[in-house]
Amino acid sequence: MHPTQINSWKRQLFEQAAELFSKNNTAANKKSHTTDDLHRVISQLTVERDFLARKLNH
Repeated sequence: MHPTQINSWKRQLFEQAAELFSKNNTAANKKSHTTDDLHRVISQLTVERDFLARKLNH
């Protein structure tokens, strides 16, 4: 993890923490991703990671 990414996440949390933990959280009420969608994303990221790992090893 790059420190810039972590700082970005922390800043985003501090800016949106009240909304995140409110009782009327609209983001939590939205339709969540299905398991199939999440598996599809994981598979795509795994392929990309493996491709980049092979390119860096050559």
